[in-house]
Amino acid sequence: MSPLPATIPAIVRTRIRATTRRRTAVTPEEAERRALLLRLLSLLLQYPDSELTAGRARLAAAVAVLPPSDAAAELTAFTDWFTGQEPEALERHYVEMFDLRRRSSLYLTYYLHGDTRRRGMALLALAQRYKAAGWDVDGGELPDHLPVVLEFAALAGPGRGEAPLRQHRRGLELIQHALTDADSPYRHLLAALRTLLPPPTEADLAAVARLAAEGPPAEEVGLDPYGYGDFAPPGTFVPPEQAAPTLAAPARQEDPR
Repeated sequence: MSPLPATIPAIVRTRIRATTRRRTAVTPEEAERRALLLRLLSLLLQYPDSELTAGRARLAAAVAVLPPSDAAAELTAFTDWFTGQEPEALERHYVEMFDLRRRSSLYLTYYLHGDTRRRGMALLALAQRYKAAGWDVDGGELPDHLPVVLEFAALAGPGRGEAPLRQHRRGLELIQHALTDADSPYRHLLAALRTLLPPPTEADLAAVARLAAEGPPAEEVGLDPYGYGDFAPPGTFVPPEQAAPTLAAPARQEDPR
């Protein structure tokens, strides 16, 4: 009998690795639970305009009846704070955390591509993903704005719906670290989201550390082809231009340049 080919062990190892990466099928009940959590996160991460603040009691009630979980505990911690603040204080805090702080912008492709040509292509690919799934974005926000990505994940379900969140795992990790460093209650929302994602790998954590220290990629030559503002010098970490909030909101302070 001839010996087994030398490549067999490598094939076996590859198949084993592929099996361990394959997601377990999600039950309809689990999919529904995840969709509710994602939709709550999408709402709570939007700008706290009068419509959202008027609905705080209903949101807190929805969180209160969630089945016990780490995500539910984080959401409860956030809504306890959210419902007890004056609307003007909520608006100021939101602007400070997400519009004026460099490392907690909610525009996910920025962390992966910076303000480069690749970011424009990533935005286009994300918009096409939404369209292919039969979801039309109203144009009020860029497709990579985290509340928009969360709403798509809730509507499209585990798998293709949550794929953009997994793709931008490192950016989400950096946002959560930045909010924790700032002692912002919004850190609870990112912590809740992290419970729905695969744990970060060592490579993810190393990449997040580099991103925090160096910022996202910068375009070294050429002009801005997508209208996101002037390119920053290499190594300069600046947030992307802000689009209008997902929900209509009063005039907000612009990020000084």
